[in-house]
Amino acid sequence: MNSLRLLWSYTRARRNAGAGRWKTREALERWQDTAVRRHLAWVMRYSPYYRELYAGLDLRSWRDFPIIGKQEMMDNFSRLNTAGLDLGEALRVAQRAEETRDFRPMVKGFTVGLSSGTSGSRGLFAASAAERAEWAGTLLARVLPRGLAARGQRAALFLRSNSNLYRSIQSRRLSFHYFDLLRPWEELLERFEAFAPTLLVAPPSALRRLAEARTAGRISARPDKICAAAEVLEPQDATFIAAAFGHRMVHGIYQATEGFLGATCAYGTMHLNEDVMVIQREELGEGRFAPIITDFRRRTQPVIRHRLNDVLRERRTPCPCGSLFTALEAVEGRCDDLLVFERVGGAAEIFPDFIRLAVITAHPAIEEYSVVQDPENAGLRVALKTPPPLAGEAARAVEQSLRRFWENQRLQPVPLRFEPWSPPEPGQKLRRIFRTPPHPT
Repeated sequence: MNSLRLLWSYTRARRNAGAGRWKTREALERWQDTAVRRHLAWVMRYSPYYRELYAGLDLRSWRDFPIIGKQEMMDNFSRLNTAGLDLGEALRVAQRAEETRDFRPMVKGFTVGLSSGTSGSRGLFAASAAERAEWAGTLLARVLPRGLAARGQRAALFLRSNSNLYRSIQSRRLSFHYFDLLRPWEELLERFEAFAPTLLVAPPSALRRLAEARTAGRISARPDKICAAAEVLEPQDATFIAAAFGHRMVHGIYQATEGFLGATCAYGTMHLNEDVMVIQREELGEGRFAPIITDFRRRTQPVIRHRLNDVLRERRTPCPCGSLFTALEAVEGRCDDLLVFERVGGAAEIFPDFIRLAVITAHPAIEEYSVVQDPENAGLRVALKTPPPLAGEAARAVEQSLRRFWENQRLQPVPLRFEPWSPPEPGQKLRRIFRTPPHPT
């Protein structure tokens, strides 16, 4: 672990936070432009894939360079990375780590790992020791409740898989503990209580289970700060979790295979990490966009003009923290979570947030829910968790709420099938609203 690089990255990220080092947004963008062009010049020397892709292009026009996605990244991994890593070998090591739950093995000294695959195909990431240190420094600057100098800090990470990235966080002042979500839940509760973390990072589905355990008096540990990661944090879950642990808010971390994209400030606003990457937009309408990211600090596996499948909603008013970094109202989910309904003139794509509001505001007894659309008949499977005596009443209220929404939007109603709600399998992400892929023909 490169402690000096971690400290440098931490100090730089702290300096850039809040009002930061730039007086105007224009100054930030000029600085980004210089950083990206310098980075591209280096990448084109060492990545055969990007050297061919950008051959003959003017680096000053990088904002218009070809866009790639996860599939292109995977198809060209062996020629895209700058460390000479072979895709087959990297996949074998990463898959073996998933099976054995031992995430320490590396390839040629580089950390490799798999994404969760919620978009339909699994992605692969690779990082050097220096990149791990830089990532760790930036993350700590954004999320540590007391700062790096404070002693006795204990971070609990509830995650689907461990990584040498997370091991980079360990230091004399900060004790890091990984909680494998595939382990029995009772075991995790006991370890959590004994560890008594000052910082808790977990998917919202795990945070909710911890909050339920604390409400029931089964655990008493109370972290100084709670951060949701890896899944969309629903407003009703955030309220429940914060109340259970006696906090004003649940913070958030926006992390993807492609990089550390953002974190919430002291006011609870998610800000994009625009001091390490440029985030362009593919406009989706109604203030929403899909991010196209260019990480100008990642060299082993360059991420340049890479389109993510996420739906982000920009905040309409400035954040009180004063940061120039783009502020988000919400990370709403994935582009393939959009539901499709018929209306006069053709099909209409509906953002999950509209369906979410129709469901959670329908009845106060709804504790948990999911809505899944079958693309074959466009029908919705609605799963609800309520007190048993109110199950029928809540289902009828949801049906009425959805029908009002369809009528107001002039959408054709679709069949509804109600069923009991069940939590995701251990290690699986919670996706409350999504459209299943079409059946292969």
